[in-house]
Amino acid sequence: MTTRNATARSGSVLVTALCWLIVVFDGYDLIVYGTVLPRLLAEPGWNLTKATAGTLGALAFVGMLMGALGAGALADRIGRRRTVLLCTVWFSVFTALCAVAQSPGQFGTFRLLAGLGLGGLVPSANALAAEYVSARHRSVVSTLMMSGVPIGGAAAAILGIWVIPASGWRTMFVVALVALAVVVPIALRWLPESPVWLRSQGRVDEAVALEARFGLAPAPAATTVREPVSALFRAPYVRATVLFCATTALVLFTWYGLGTWLPQLMRQSGFELGSALTFLLALNLGAVLGSLLTAAAGVRFGPGRVAAAGSALAAVALVAMLTHPSVPLTYAVLVLAGVGTHGTQCLVLAAIADRYPASVRGSALGVALGVGRIGAVVGPQVGGLLLARGLGVDANFLVFAAVAGAAALLLLALPRRTATATTDVAAAVEPAVAHPSGASPTATTTPDRPVTEGATS
Repeated sequence: MTTRNATARSGSVLVTALCWLIVVFDGYDLIVYGTVLPRLLAEPGWNLTKATAGTLGALAFVGMLMGALGAGALADRIGRRRTVLLCTVWFSVFTALCAVAQSPGQFGTFRLLAGLGLGGLVPSANALAAEYVSARHRSVVSTLMMSGVPIGGAAAAILGIWVIPASGWRTMFVVALVALAVVVPIALRWLPESPVWLRSQGRVDEAVALEARFGLAPAPAATTVREPVSALFRAPYVRATVLFCATTALVLFTWYGLGTWLPQLMRQSGFELGSALTFLLALNLGAVLGSLLTAAAGVRFGPGRVAAAGSALAAVALVAMLTHPSVPLTYAVLVLAGVGTHGTQCLVLAAIADRYPASVRGSALGVALGVGRIGAVVGPQVGGLLLARGLGVDANFLVFAAVAGAAALLLLALPRRTATATTDVAAAVEPAVAHPSGASPTATTTPDRPVTEGATS
């Protein structure tokens, strides 16, 4: 191995590890609400109903929607490194403030504000890490970044089993300060800036120094002429755009609805809080497994088809919950539900990049993720409303199963590609994630053609 290759490898490992660690805290802060929800419903003086609790759960996702939409503009203005650090400090502070909330109104406000940082972090961290790895490794890095969210959720479930009975629900939010006390100082010292952003700001000498330090090839100049977002809603893209937007919304509806309400659903099924949290752990471990398995299967069989199979798997697993299986089978079923929901979302992003040409690929990903956040907002609210109306636990599982099944059908209806859109899907995803509006400083022209309407894959 040459010195340059060794330097590049060590740099990619460092940047990827730091970004992934921050995303894990992002996942913790996002999923922690589901772990404390049963205790919030019993909090003296709050008088929370299940419907109100669903709305509180949705507020973080509203903030995430706004944060994700503003992440690209913020990164363009202050840089990807500063955006990652600012988002981490922001969501850590407001998550920690939830520990001192004295009313549902204060708690909801803090969750909404925390969501701004939670939504802006993952796109920025993903994009920054992608700049420090080779094109052939970007798919692995993208999958690793996506796995950070359910790993953080699993950590929240594990910690909740021990902390909530001993110290109460407020302590779970104090844990967010660990990111401030430990992770942020480390990232401040070791996380480098984006060479692409430095060049865009005319700071070429700094970019060259970073590229030399980490053994990176000089960042290419932008050569792709991008079409406007409105092009996505005209032939030949309109059908694919509508289907991808709807699918993303349905998948996120199921994933975040389950993540919010599963502990309470299991509590109402007769389990103690500690036992109920182990079911949330199973769901998140399944999501981590799904991120890895579906990525490999998507490369072999095509992301669209595997995503449809994954969503169908989630639907079947959630229908199985209606039979009230034994405890061991319940764990197994929830692992499969995690594989099918979170794994499907990873593949949907890959399928979008696989089916659009470079001129509209970034916009397609940005629009799908933006619309998809609506599902993340609505899912927790629907779960709460179903319980508030006395429809019971089974109604929740049935609705989430139906939504996952609908996502599978939409994925089967996707238009067929007329040619390979890209030889490196993850390389295409990276710029789009960094710039939800579709503007990408790292895009390069690829000889691809648009999808064809009418055919199914």
